[in-house]
Amino acid sequence: MSALDYLRPLVGSWDVSVTFPGAGPMGGATTEFEFMDGGLFLVQRWTVPVPEAPDGIALIGHDEGRGTLLQHYFDTRGVARVYEMGFDGGVWTLERTTPDFSDLNFWQRFEGTLSEDGQAIEGAWQICHDEATWGHDFGMTYTRRT
Repeated sequence: MSALDYLRPLVGSWDVSVTFPGAGPMGGATTEFEFMDGGLFLVQRWTVPVPEAPDGIALIGHDEGRGTLLQHYFDTRGVARVYEMGFDGGVWTLERTTPDFSDLNFWQRFEGTLSEDGQAIEGAWQICHDEATWGHDFGMTYTRRT
């Protein structure tokens, strides 16, 4: 059994739709999750058919020093970030509130809930510019392909 076996509900291919405030859903993006050999890391790759939005890859693993999951994020803009991650009770969380590889001009967090049948994740990103006030950034829906 893998050290990250509890992330197995994320494994597979997903269609991704993003909803920005004041606009309808934008579809066409995809993401895939797969375990690296040995099961110690989960790899996420995504593509977005919009020039303004980056394609990317993330590596997810457990950081024993912090006692949490970390998602190491890299995209086609050259952005590299580290998010603290959780996946508990079907709720997937990501949060970035401390400096890492990139400037920390704003904080970010995501929360998505896996449907009971495991076929969708409904979530939203929030953003904070003053280290205190969180606001809605955009919605994100994952629909399982395989």
